[in-house]
Amino acid sequence: MNSQRLLIVRLSAMGDVIHTLPAAQALRAAFPQALIGWIIEERWAELLCAPGTARRGERSAQRPLVDWVHTVDLKGWRKSIFTLPTLERVARTWNDVRAAHYDVAVDLQGAIRSSMLARWSGAPLVWGGSEPRESPASMWYTRQAAVRGTHVIEQNLSIAEAVVGRRVRADRVEFPCDPRAEQRIAHRLSELGLTKIAVISPGAGWGAKCWPAERYGRVAAALASCGVLSVVNYGPGEEGLACEVEEASQGGARRLSCSVSELIALTRRALVFIGGDTGPLHLAAALQIPVVAIFGPTDPARNGPYGTRSVVLRSSGSRTSHTRNPQPDEAMLEIGVDEVVDAARTLIAGQKMFAGGAHV
Repeated sequence: MNSQRLLIVRLSAMGDVIHTLPAAQALRAAFPQALIGWIIEERWAELLCAPGTARRGERSAQRPLVDWVHTVDLKGWRKSIFTLPTLERVARTWNDVRAAHYDVAVDLQGAIRSSMLARWSGAPLVWGGSEPRESPASMWYTRQAAVRGTHVIEQNLSIAEAVVGRRVRADRVEFPCDPRAEQRIAHRLSELGLTKIAVISPGAGWGAKCWPAERYGRVAAALASCGVLSVVNYGPGEEGLACEVEEASQGGARRLSCSVSELIALTRRALVFIGGDTGPLHLAAALQIPVVAIFGPTDPARNGPYGTRSVVLRSSGSRTSHTRNPQPDEAMLEIGVDEVVDAARTLIAGQKMFAGGAHV
Protein backbone atom coordinates (compact mmCIF):
# COMPACT_ATOMS: atom_id res chain seq x y z
CA MET A 1 0.00 0.00 0.00
CA ASN A 2 1.29 3.46 -0.87
CA SER A 3 -0.65 5.75 1.42
CA GLN A 4 -0.04 9.49 1.52
CA ARG A 5 -2.58 10.35 4.25
CA LEU A 6 -3.33 7.92 7.05
CA LEU A 7 -5.61 8.34 10.06
CA ILE A 8 -5.26 6.38 13.33
CA VAL A 9 -8.30 6.09 15.59
CA ARG A 10 -7.62 5.23 19.24
CA LEU A 11 -9.59 7.42 21.59
CA SER A 12 -8.65 6.30 25.10
CA ALA A 13 -7.69 5.34 27.76
CA MET A 14 -4.10 6.12 28.78
CA GLY A 15 -2.77 2.57 28.84
CA ASP A 16 -4.65 1.63 25.68
CA VAL A 17 -3.28 4.63 23.80
CA ILE A 18 0.23 3.71 24.92
CA HIS A 19 -0.31 0.12 23.76
CA THR A 20 -1.23 1.54 20.34
CA LEU A 21 1.88 3.67 19.97
CA PRO A 22 4.19 0.86 18.73
CA ALA A 23 1.78 0.15 15.86
CA ALA A 24 1.65 3.87 15.07
CA GLN A 25 5.46 3.99 15.20
CA ALA A 26 5.57 1.06 12.77
CA LEU A 27 3.21 2.86 10.38
CA ARG A 28 5.39 5.96 10.58
CA ALA A 29 8.51 3.89 9.79
CA ALA A 30 6.76 2.22 6.84
CA PHE A 31 5.43 5.51 5.43
CA PRO A 32 7.98 8.14 6.50
CA GLN A 33 6.65 10.80 4.12
CA ALA A 34 2.95 10.21 4.80
CA LEU A 35 0.74 12.66 6.62
CA ILE A 36 -0.42 10.74 9.68
CA GLY A 37 -3.27 11.97 11.86
CA TRP A 38 -4.77 10.61 15.08
CA ILE A 39 -8.22 10.99 16.63
CA ILE A 40 -7.93 10.91 20.42
CA GLU A 41 -9.84 12.06 23.49
CA GLU A 42 -8.69 15.51 24.57
CA ARG A 43 -7.53 14.38 28.02
CA TRP A 44 -4.94 12.04 26.47
CA ALA A 45 -3.68 14.34 23.71
CA GLU A 46 -0.49 15.08 25.68
CA LEU A 47 0.65 11.53 24.90
CA LEU A 48 0.99 12.76 21.30
CA CYS A 49 1.54 16.50 21.56
CA ALA A 50 3.02 18.71 24.30
CA PRO A 51 0.72 21.44 25.66
CA GLY A 52 0.94 24.71 23.76
CA THR A 53 2.29 22.99 20.65
CA ALA A 54 0.38 23.32 17.39
CA ARG A 55 -1.76 20.26 16.74
CA ARG A 56 -0.70 20.12 13.09
CA GLY A 57 2.32 20.92 10.99
CA GLU A 58 5.95 19.88 10.92
CA ARG A 59 6.84 17.24 13.50
CA SER A 60 9.19 18.10 16.34
CA ALA A 61 10.31 16.86 19.75
CA GLN A 62 7.04 18.27 21.09
CA ARG A 63 4.96 16.29 18.57
CA PRO A 64 7.29 13.56 17.32
CA LEU A 65 5.00 10.94 15.84
CA VAL A 66 1.96 12.38 14.08
CA ASP A 67 1.37 15.35 11.82
CA TRP A 68 -2.19 16.13 12.93
CA VAL A 69 -3.86 15.55 16.28
CA HIS A 70 -7.67 15.64 16.19
CA THR A 71 -9.24 15.74 19.66
CA VAL A 72 -12.75 14.81 20.72
CA ASP A 73 -14.65 14.92 23.99
CA LEU A 74 -17.28 12.28 23.42
CA LYS A 75 -18.34 12.06 27.07
CA GLY A 76 -18.74 15.81 27.40
CA TRP A 77 -20.48 16.10 24.07
CA ARG A 78 -23.05 13.45 25.05
CA LYS A 79 -24.02 15.51 28.09
CA SER A 80 -24.97 18.53 26.01
CA ILE A 81 -25.29 17.23 22.48
CA PHE A 82 -28.26 19.41 21.57
CA THR A 83 -26.72 22.72 22.66
CA LEU A 84 -25.37 25.09 20.05
CA PRO A 85 -21.80 25.32 21.51
CA THR A 86 -21.47 21.53 21.52
CA LEU A 87 -22.83 21.19 18.01
CA GLU A 88 -20.39 23.85 16.84
CA ARG A 89 -17.45 22.02 18.47
CA VAL A 90 -18.50 18.71 16.91
CA ALA A 91 -18.87 20.30 13.49
CA ARG A 92 -15.53 22.09 13.78
CA THR A 93 -13.73 18.89 14.77
CA TRP A 94 -15.35 16.83 12.05
CA ASN A 95 -14.75 19.42 9.36
CA ASP A 96 -11.11 19.41 10.43
CA VAL A 97 -10.87 15.62 10.08
CA ARG A 98 -12.56 15.47 6.71
CA ALA A 99 -10.53 18.40 5.41
CA ALA A 100 -7.39 16.27 5.76
CA HIS A 101 -8.68 13.97 2.96
CA TYR A 102 -7.29 10.80 4.51
CA ASP A 103 -6.71 7.88 2.15
CA VAL A 104 -6.75 5.24 4.88
CA ALA A 105 -8.21 5.09 8.39
CA VAL A 106 -7.05 2.44 10.88
CA ASP A 107 -9.27 1.65 13.86
CA LEU A 108 -7.03 0.34 16.64
CA GLN A 109 -9.73 0.43 19.30
CA GLY A 110 -12.25 -2.02 17.92
CA ALA A 111 -15.27 -0.26 19.41
CA ILE A 112 -18.45 0.77 17.64
CA ARG A 113 -17.78 4.45 18.20
CA SER A 114 -14.16 4.28 17.00
CA SER A 115 -15.06 2.31 13.86
CA MET A 116 -17.82 4.79 13.06
CA LEU A 117 -15.42 7.71 13.45
CA ALA A 118 -12.94 5.95 11.16
CA ARG A 119 -15.64 5.50 8.50
CA TRP A 120 -17.03 9.01 8.91
CA SER A 121 -13.56 10.45 8.35
CA GLY A 122 -14.22 10.03 4.64
CA ALA A 123 -11.24 7.74 4.09
CA PRO A 124 -12.15 5.29 1.29
CA LEU A 125 -10.18 2.48 2.98
CA VAL A 126 -10.96 1.62 6.62
CA TRP A 127 -8.94 -1.09 8.39
CA GLY A 128 -9.81 -2.90 11.59
CA GLY A 129 -9.25 -6.22 13.30
CA SER A 130 -11.20 -9.26 12.16
CA GLU A 131 -12.47 -9.84 15.70
CA PRO A 132 -12.94 -6.37 17.22
CA ARG A 133 -13.69 -5.89 20.90
CA GLU A 134 -17.25 -4.91 19.98
CA SER A 135 -18.37 -7.22 17.17
CA PRO A 136 -20.65 -4.72 15.35
CA ALA A 137 -17.62 -2.48 14.80
CA SER A 138 -16.62 -4.68 11.86
CA MET A 139 -19.62 -3.43 9.88
CA TRP A 140 -17.80 -0.14 9.36
CA TYR A 141 -14.57 -1.64 8.02
CA THR A 142 -13.73 -2.07 4.34
CA ARG A 143 -10.68 -4.24 5.16
CA GLN A 144 -10.17 -6.63 8.08
CA ALA A 145 -6.84 -7.82 9.44
CA ALA A 146 -6.29 -11.20 11.06
CA VAL A 147 -5.13 -10.38 14.57
CA ARG A 148 -2.19 -12.33 15.97
CA GLY A 149 -0.23 -12.35 19.19
CA THR A 150 -0.98 -12.67 22.89
CA HIS A 151 -0.08 -9.20 24.10
CA VAL A 152 -2.31 -6.33 22.98
CA ILE A 153 0.75 -4.53 21.56
CA GLU A 154 1.42 -7.53 19.32
CA GLN A 155 -2.22 -7.59 18.28
CA ASN A 156 -2.10 -3.92 17.30
CA LEU A 157 1.14 -4.53 15.39
CA SER A 158 -0.53 -7.31 13.40
CA ILE A 159 -3.13 -4.83 12.17
CA ALA A 160 -0.35 -2.42 11.22
CA GLU A 161 1.32 -5.26 9.31
CA ALA A 162 -1.83 -5.82 7.29
CA VAL A 163 -1.96 -2.14 6.40
CA VAL A 164 1.72 -2.06 5.45
CA GLY A 165 1.64 -5.42 3.67
CA ARG A 166 4.71 -6.86 5.38
CA ARG A 167 6.15 -7.65 8.81
CA VAL A 168 6.92 -4.72 11.06
CA ARG A 169 8.76 -4.42 14.35
CA ALA A 170 8.05 -2.67 17.62
CA ASP A 171 10.55 0.19 17.69
CA ARG A 172 11.01 2.34 20.76
CA VAL A 173 8.14 4.77 21.14
CA GLU A 174 8.81 8.50 21.00
CA PHE A 175 6.86 10.59 23.50
CA PRO A 176 6.55 14.37 23.37
CA CYS A 177 9.19 16.26 25.31
CA ASP A 178 7.70 19.31 27.00
CA PRO A 179 10.54 21.59 28.20
CA ARG A 180 8.26 23.36 30.67
CA ALA A 181 7.08 20.10 32.22
CA GLU A 182 10.66 18.86 32.41
CA GLN A 183 11.66 22.07 34.18
CA ARG A 184 8.74 21.92 36.63
CA ILE A 185 9.47 18.31 37.58
CA ALA A 186 13.20 18.97 37.96
CA HIS A 187 12.43 21.94 40.22
CA ARG A 188 9.89 20.04 42.29
CA LEU A 189 12.19 17.06 42.84
CA SER A 190 15.00 19.43 43.79
CA GLU A 191 12.73 21.15 46.32
CA LEU A 192 11.92 17.77 47.86
CA GLY A 193 15.56 16.72 47.85
CA LEU A 194 14.85 13.73 45.61
CA THR A 195 17.53 12.37 43.28
CA LYS A 196 17.42 8.57 43.18
CA ILE A 197 13.71 7.90 42.92
CA ALA A 198 11.18 5.13 42.51
CA VAL A 199 7.75 6.03 41.16
CA ILE A 200 4.81 4.35 42.87
CA SER A 201 1.30 4.43 41.43
CA PRO A 202 -1.28 2.93 43.83
CA GLY A 203 -4.40 3.65 41.78
CA ALA A 204 -6.02 1.68 38.98
CA GLY A 205 -9.14 1.70 36.83
CA TRP A 206 -11.14 -0.21 39.42
CA GLY A 207 -10.71 -1.50 42.96
CA ALA A 208 -10.01 -5.15 42.11
CA LYS A 209 -6.77 -4.11 40.39
CA CYS A 210 -5.48 -2.15 43.42
CA TRP A 211 -2.90 -3.57 45.79
CA PRO A 212 -3.32 -2.03 49.29
CA ALA A 213 -1.97 1.51 49.59
CA GLU A 214 -0.56 0.79 53.05
CA ARG A 215 1.63 -1.95 51.55
CA TYR A 216 2.97 0.43 48.92
CA GLY A 217 3.95 2.69 51.80
CA ARG A 218 5.88 -0.12 53.47
CA VAL A 219 7.65 -0.80 50.17
CA ALA A 220 8.64 2.88 50.02
CA ALA A 221 9.94 2.71 53.60
CA ALA A 222 12.13 -0.29 52.75
CA LEU A 223 13.53 1.37 49.63
CA ALA A 224 14.24 4.56 51.58
CA SER A 225 16.47 2.60 53.93
CA CYS A 226 18.58 1.82 50.85
CA GLY A 227 18.77 5.44 49.69
CA VAL A 228 15.95 5.39 47.15
CA LEU A 229 13.01 7.66 47.93
CA SER A 230 9.63 7.24 46.28
CA VAL A 231 7.34 9.64 44.47
CA VAL A 232 3.68 8.66 44.69
CA ASN A 233 1.85 9.51 41.50
CA TYR A 234 -1.91 9.92 41.70
CA GLY A 235 -4.70 11.06 39.47
CA PRO A 236 -8.17 12.55 40.00
CA GLY A 237 -9.97 10.87 42.91
CA GLU A 238 -6.82 9.08 44.10
CA GLU A 239 -5.49 11.61 46.61
CA GLY A 240 -6.69 9.48 49.52
CA LEU A 241 -4.67 6.52 48.25
CA ALA A 242 -1.58 8.70 47.82
CA CYS A 243 -1.92 10.09 51.35
CA GLU A 244 -2.18 6.57 52.75
CA VAL A 245 0.99 5.52 50.93
CA GLU A 246 2.82 8.61 52.17
CA GLU A 247 1.72 8.10 55.76
CA ALA A 248 2.72 4.43 55.79
CA SER A 249 6.12 5.16 54.24
CA GLN A 250 7.61 6.70 57.41
CA GLY A 251 9.03 9.56 55.37
CA GLY A 252 10.12 7.40 52.46
CA ALA A 253 7.56 8.70 49.95
CA ARG A 254 6.18 12.04 48.78
CA ARG A 255 2.98 12.36 46.81
CA LEU A 256 2.92 14.35 43.59
CA SER A 257 -0.01 14.98 41.28
CA CYS A 258 1.07 15.41 37.66
CA SER A 259 -0.33 16.33 34.30
CA VAL A 260 0.32 13.76 31.58
CA SER A 261 3.34 15.74 30.33
CA GLU A 262 4.70 16.05 33.86
CA LEU A 263 4.20 12.32 34.44
CA ILE A 264 6.26 11.60 31.32
CA ALA A 265 9.01 13.88 32.65
CA LEU A 266 8.84 12.31 36.12
CA THR A 267 8.86 8.73 34.88
CA ARG A 268 11.91 9.37 32.69
CA ARG A 269 13.84 10.07 35.91
CA ALA A 270 12.83 6.90 37.76
CA LEU A 271 15.13 4.04 38.67
CA VAL A 272 12.08 1.78 38.92
CA PHE A 273 8.31 1.98 38.64
CA ILE A 274 6.03 0.05 40.99
CA GLY A 275 2.29 -0.33 40.40
CA GLY A 276 -0.62 -2.32 39.07
CA ASP A 277 -2.22 -2.66 35.66
CA THR A 278 -2.74 1.01 34.94
CA GLY A 279 -1.74 3.70 32.45
CA PRO A 280 1.32 5.00 34.34
CA LEU A 281 2.77 1.46 34.45
CA HIS A 282 2.43 1.12 30.68
CA LEU A 283 4.00 4.56 30.27
CA ALA A 284 7.00 3.44 32.32
CA ALA A 285 7.37 0.29 30.23
CA ALA A 286 7.18 2.28 26.98
CA LEU A 287 9.89 4.60 28.34
CA GLN A 288 11.94 1.45 29.10
CA ILE A 289 12.00 2.10 32.83
CA PRO A 290 12.26 -1.13 34.89
CA VAL A 291 8.85 -2.11 36.22
CA VAL A 292 7.55 -4.09 39.19
CA ALA A 293 4.03 -4.98 38.06
CA ILE A 294 1.49 -6.17 40.65
CA PHE A 295 -1.35 -7.95 38.87
CA GLY A 296 -4.66 -9.37 40.03
CA PRO A 297 -7.72 -9.98 37.84
CA THR A 298 -6.19 -8.84 34.55
CA ASP A 299 -3.87 -11.08 32.53
CA PRO A 300 -0.25 -9.89 32.36
CA ALA A 301 0.31 -12.04 29.25
CA ARG A 302 -2.06 -9.68 27.45
CA ASN A 303 -1.68 -6.45 29.42
CA GLY A 304 1.63 -6.72 31.25
CA PRO A 305 4.75 -4.55 30.87
CA TYR A 306 6.20 -4.88 27.38
CA GLY A 307 9.65 -4.06 26.05
CA THR A 308 11.39 -3.32 29.33
CA ARG A 309 13.04 -5.16 32.20
CA SER A 310 10.28 -6.16 34.56
CA VAL A 311 9.14 -8.42 37.36
CA VAL A 312 5.47 -9.38 37.22
CA LEU A 313 3.91 -10.54 40.48
CA ARG A 314 0.59 -12.34 40.31
CA SER A 315 -0.90 -14.88 42.70
CA SER A 316 -1.74 -18.29 41.24
CA GLY A 317 -5.17 -17.78 42.77
CA SER A 318 -6.03 -14.76 40.62
CA ARG A 319 -8.53 -15.40 37.86
CA THR A 320 -8.74 -13.26 34.76
CA SER A 321 -11.80 -11.02 34.77
CA HIS A 322 -12.61 -7.57 33.44
CA THR A 323 -15.60 -7.15 35.73
CA ARG A 324 -15.15 -3.76 37.34
CA ASN A 325 -15.36 -5.05 40.89
CA PRO A 326 -14.70 -2.22 43.36
CA GLN A 327 -13.41 -4.62 46.03
CA PRO A 328 -9.73 -5.73 46.08
CA ASP A 329 -8.97 -9.04 44.41
CA GLU A 330 -8.50 -11.44 47.34
CA ALA A 331 -5.81 -13.48 45.61
CA MET A 332 -3.89 -10.28 44.88
CA LEU A 333 -3.61 -9.74 48.64
CA GLU A 334 -1.41 -12.83 48.79
CA ILE A 335 1.42 -10.82 47.21
CA GLY A 336 3.59 -9.69 50.11
CA VAL A 337 5.59 -6.51 50.72
CA ASP A 338 8.89 -8.41 50.79
CA GLU A 339 8.25 -9.83 47.29
CA VAL A 340 7.75 -6.35 45.90
CA VAL A 341 10.77 -4.91 47.71
CA ASP A 342 13.03 -7.73 46.52
CA ALA A 343 11.85 -7.29 42.94
CA ALA A 344 12.45 -3.53 43.08
CA ARG A 345 15.92 -3.95 44.57
CA THR A 346 16.87 -6.46 41.88
CA LEU A 347 15.76 -4.13 39.09
CA ILE A 348 17.44 -1.08 40.62
CA ALA A 349 20.71 -2.98 41.07
CA GLY A 350 20.54 -3.93 37.41
CA GLN A 351 20.52 -0.28 36.42
CA LYS A 352 24.13 0.08 37.64
CA MET A 353 23.47 3.75 38.28
CA PHE A 354 24.81 4.00 41.80
CA ALA A 355 28.14 5.68 42.26
CA GLY A 356 30.85 3.37 43.47
CA GLY A 357 28.70 0.33 42.74
CA ALA A 358 26.56 0.81 45.83
CA HIS A 359 24.08 -1.99 46.43
CA VAL A 360 20.41 -1.82 47.34
